[in-house]
Amino acid sequence: MRASVIQIAVNEDESVEARRRRVAALVRDQAGADLVVLPELWTTGAFAYEEFGREAEPLEGPTYEAMAKAASDAGVWLHAGSIPERTASDSGSAAGDGPLYNTSLVFSPSGDLAAAYRKIHRFGFDKGEAVLMGAGAELVTVRLPETTLGLSTCYDLRFPELYRGLVDAGAETLVVSAGWPERRRSHWTLLARARAVENQSFVLACATAGTHAGVPQAGHSIVVDPWGEVLAQAGAGEEVLTVEFDPGKVATTREQFPALKDRLLGLEPPRRP
Repeated sequence: MRASVIQIAVNEDESVEARRRRVAALVRDQAGADLVVLPELWTTGAFAYEEFGREAEPLEGPTYEAMAKAASDAGVWLHAGSIPERTASDSGSAAGDGPLYNTSLVFSPSGDLAAAYRKIHRFGFDKGEAVLMGAGAELVTVRLPETTLGLSTCYDLRFPELYRGLVDAGAETLVVSAGWPERRRSHWTLLARARAVENQSFVLACATAGTHAGVPQAGHSIVVDPWGEVLAQAGAGEEVLTVEFDPGKVATTREQFPALKDRLLGLEPPRRP
């Protein structure tokens, strides 16, 4: 299986529309890949909180349309990163004045929407995203011909129970779309490897480059195998990280070292006779 992880640079001197066109072209350039992955909130920047409301769009808005077409043109499965999604209000207004969500979109090679995941763990400690965005409530997996993806976004990476749930739902390849700050880059790579080892899964972690609202981004997107070995890692700037891996390694790893079978906590207790 061939995956292209596109580490997008998000800078204030480029308009959202210009970036959307540029990213669509980058996706089209990945024709021949099986899966393409983009980072979190690449339209606005994950730390550009003041832009969330202004740039929020409905699920089937301009980013949806551009990425659906790019996926179809390239003939790839596309994890299109996430957008600030504006939902309808509880009153059913068509004006789109309901809550915001940090929503990831996955498209099939025909350009159809295969899944949408609303980020569960919001970052900010009662500020920023934590108060501006609603929290998702559902784990999401996507079945590809070669593997089953488990979806997660940025701050989710710090919560191992989410990934256990994804593995229980059949995930074999964990995708992390992120806008991770440079000052905690060591945590980014450490946690990506930890999630791979403890879940005996591939991890494809795609981050942004550039600077969001004065916050330098970590970059260093990373692909990790089920043993925790780093198969590929990007640098600090914009980069397309391409890697080939064998999804079958998940099953063989879990057979050779069946640690997941020894889980006791977090499972339903055995019933007494």
